[in-house]
Amino acid sequence: MTTDHEPAIARLLARMTPAEKFGQLQQLAWGWNTGPGGPGSETVEAAARAGRVGSVLNLAGAEQANALQRVAVEESRLGIPLVFGLDVIHGYWTTFPIPLAQAAAFDPDVAETDGAVSAREARADGIHWAFSPMVDLTRDPRWGRIAEGHGEDPYLTARYAQAKVRGYQGRSLADPDRVAACAKHFVAYGGAEGGRDYNTVDVSEHRLRDLYLPPFLAAVEAGAATVMAAFNTVNGVPAHANTHTLTEVLKGEWGFDGVVVSDWAAVAELVAHGHAADGADAARLALAAGTDVEMASTTVVEHGEDLLARGLISEQRLDDAVARVLRLKFRLGLFDRPYTDPDAVIGEPTPAARAAARTAAARCLVLLRNSPAVLPLSPTAATVAVVGPFAGSTDLLGTWVLGETQRRFPAGTVHDALRAALPDTTVLHADGIPESVAAALAADVTVVVVGEPSDLSGEAATRSELTLPGDQEDLIAAVAATGRPYAVVLIGGRPLTGAWLDTAPAVLLAWHPGIEGHHAIADVLTGAVNPGGKLPVTFPRTVGQVPIYYNRENTGRPYDPEHPDNPFVSAYLDLPDGPRFPFGHGCSYTTFTVGGPTLTPTAVTADALRAGATVEVTVAVHNTGDRAGDEVVQLYVRDRVASIVQPVRRLRGFRRVPLAAGESTEVRFTLSADDLGFWTGDPTGRFVVEPGEVDVVTGATSTTTTASTLTIG
Repeated sequence: MTTDHEPAIARLLARMTPAEKFGQLQQLAWGWNTGPGGPGSETVEAAARAGRVGSVLNLAGAEQANALQRVAVEESRLGIPLVFGLDVIHGYWTTFPIPLAQAAAFDPDVAETDGAVSAREARADGIHWAFSPMVDLTRDPRWGRIAEGHGEDPYLTARYAQAKVRGYQGRSLADPDRVAACAKHFVAYGGAEGGRDYNTVDVSEHRLRDLYLPPFLAAVEAGAATVMAAFNTVNGVPAHANTHTLTEVLKGEWGFDGVVVSDWAAVAELVAHGHAADGADAARLALAAGTDVEMASTTVVEHGEDLLARGLISEQRLDDAVARVLRLKFRLGLFDRPYTDPDAVIGEPTPAARAAARTAAARCLVLLRNSPAVLPLSPTAATVAVVGPFAGSTDLLGTWVLGETQRRFPAGTVHDALRAALPDTTVLHADGIPESVAAALAADVTVVVVGEPSDLSGEAATRSELTLPGDQEDLIAAVAATGRPYAVVLIGGRPLTGAWLDTAPAVLLAWHPGIEGHHAIADVLTGAVNPGGKLPVTFPRTVGQVPIYYNRENTGRPYDPEHPDNPFVSAYLDLPDGPRFPFGHGCSYTTFTVGGPTLTPTAVTADALRAGATVEVTVAVHNTGDRAGDEVVQLYVRDRVASIVQPVRRLRGFRRVPLAAGESTEVRFTLSADDLGFWTGDPTGRFVVEPGEVDVVTGATSTTTTASTLTIG
């Protein structure tokens, strides 16, 4: 995309020395050592003065940012401003639910609101660039960074990617309340073998394009200013040196004109991968493949001039990378307004931001079970016990809440929130198993709040088991043994396992719900909010089923529920078929019916679809209960016969619909070639729409069977 900034970029490039050009490609960390051979924060100021750094990460605070910016703008030869970046993942001061939780809302407006609030708070504090959204698809809950993404489905993740980019960037990056988004990690990071962070990824071109690339394309089409490369290899080539993904696909096919930034020290790590011989070789490989900015490690700035002089880096590629960095700075308005207004600083969450976070958190909660109906808590209950290690814990913020910056504003506790929500009820609090049993025996109903601490999810937090840590399952069993009514609130950053999930009368999945999560949990427990969230990821029965996901391919011998004793099928000997809770699952305090799909037309040619024809799908939904609530109407397709075997089901539409008791409405979806075609496995990839019959399925979960047939001629 050509803009009116291009002449100014060209003039700057013409004035720059090779050292200044390579300096624009260097991102240094403020306050942290940057690794072997790299400078710490004590040299960042000197680098800014010399024009040897283009961006800085982990510097937060308007006063510090302005001080360093003055060095770059007023003391360097060319006065090129710096860009300040930070891992603003699901909030700055106001922590929203983790991204995986946000996906459970099946409402991308949640992510857009998070992005807008985060951008306003961060930009006011001197931050220009958020290293988010993470749009890595994953099918493995052992991987800790599942908490940071949006689950297992490419369509759902793509919708959230677009929304988060809109929230961060708004209409103009130059606006004083917006930041540059960074779609990460490019690409297939969530496919790491064994769920081990940073591990190898071996993926076919077909799956790369049908599963892992679509969310990134959606982010680019939404205008994402930057993309971050991934730590992993992709088919044997580290992502930071992968010409196919970075240059051929991202910059070539998609026309991306923004910045590709490395992940932390990942260019230097090309040596550890065994792909580069040394730092100079790593710099050459990364820059040539399409990495523009090196974060933390310093191979490009150290070796670039020598590589350029020897012809191992082309001047054309160098100028392209520098132009991308300068383009970002112009788009952010930094040449016109390099400093943060100290009078505009937002120092804490505002009441409006807290209200938005509370609403978002309540929309993200998923009622996994409620039979018999323990929830919502009866307003006539005289005594409610709130027990468990998370009943009195403020550890609700989740991963990527950064030290002193954001932990200044913790969440409250579920116990205190319930006490405030039930002023006429005696609310008991206990921790420890004997004390919790005593409280349960003294109460009309018990809420057991258990889960996974925030530091057990996120980056470098791979788990080999998915059970509740410690003796929490024993606590649930002890409360259950009292024979008194109880419900479980599950806190965490990933799907967890345990037989108790099959026997607890009611289970409310709260994820890590953020700064107002305690109030949101109380809102749902008391019925002030009717839960409407759905699972964006499959819950396995045991870790031995992993990877398990709804959009699987059929085998030649699929499991047949009508012949469960046939051993010669794709199944486990020691487990029932299928997950504990499927993708798209979620209960409510009311009941709904979702009708079958009506297609208009019922037949269309492949040529017409490729030329832009669409199919309208109409679905009736009815609240059959006595309480208002939300239902998520879901639309799936299945191509019965194809040249590349297709998944048994693919999500291609969803709509969260609020309905009053007894109310009905119709929901409309539109299917296009993008929804009905698929990518081939060719090395360069081809998108095709083939003749045949396609099942169009609608319902309230991925296991629904209500379908109509679309014929593609």
